[in-house]
Amino acid sequence: MAATKTGSMKTKGKAEAAAQTLSVERNLTLEVVRVTEAAAIAAARLTGLGDEMAADQAAVDAMRTALNDLEIDGTIVIGEGERDSTPMLYIGEKVGSGKGPRIDIALDPLEGTSATAKGGSNALCVIAFANAGCFLNAPDVYMDKIAVGAGLPDNVVDLDLKPAENLKRLAAARGVAISELTVCILDRPRHMDLISQVRETGARIALIADGDVAGIIATTDPATGVDIYMGSGGAPEGVLAAAALRCIGGQMQARLIFRNEDERSRARRLGIDKLDRKYSLHDLASGDVIFAATGVTDGTMLQGVKRIAGGFKVNSLVMRSQTGTIRRIEALIRPPA
Repeated sequence: MAATKTGSMKTKGKAEAAAQTLSVERNLTLEVVRVTEAAAIAAARLTGLGDEMAADQAAVDAMRTALNDLEIDGTIVIGEGERDSTPMLYIGEKVGSGKGPRIDIALDPLEGTSATAKGGSNALCVIAFANAGCFLNAPDVYMDKIAVGAGLPDNVVDLDLKPAENLKRLAAARGVAISELTVCILDRPRHMDLISQVRETGARIALIADGDVAGIIATTDPATGVDIYMGSGGAPEGVLAAAALRCIGGQMQARLIFRNEDERSRARRLGIDKLDRKYSLHDLASGDVIFAATGVTDGTMLQGVKRIAGGFKVNSLVMRSQTGTIRRIEALIRPPA
């Protein structure tokens, strides 16, 4: 009888612990959006003033303060550079109270610094939470990416295929002509050849000035008209986009791009030994993922921060992969006097 009772108590203890963990994670789903809201409001105060560094630093400071208010044992695995090389939220930085669940964090305090400084569009504050070890610990280098939305055959596109072949396969899967497809590409000189190859197929192109996280997420929303994302951008943004796709659905492949030995050495220090590896969506982000974004300036995904009497109106998106929950939140925030 004693053995049975002990076993029962152990089982009950495990069940209670599991329930407590689930409760904590559910609470975090709403707490995490408060972090991006704080960063967005701080950055929005500097919209159109022409100072990219000041806007980015304002978002960083507000995000760090909000993160440190959370009851988590958090480690930043995707941030803005390595320790001692940046005043920003760096890879390896510990945040939170030190109590509560162990959380790995991927973040971009201000995706679209140029857009914010110039009063442009699609600037976001972005963050993702996952259990420890579930994000690719990628260095701050470039990453080649290809992504499509949900509801398509597995591996319908492949990073190693030519743009024309990928568009041919995607058009066949959608049952449309290639000329009806729209490809989202960052407007950068390095993409001139890619743009030329895409245009030769007859597909349309949506060039974006900044924000490839929003560009990749756009492939999941028919209202945007974007069918596929192609091209290179930051590796941190690639992991964040993968976190979003894990929640909302879609496919993505990526490969790190190294321009010199210093960047290769940084990757090795983070435990990446196969430098030419092609990563799938689940290689980039796995497990139970929470993703949140708040608009700083108006964009295709979210409206930007708006001043109201005594405060601000903000629009956010928060998603969780385990439940498939997607929340759009409009909040009126009045800072304390």
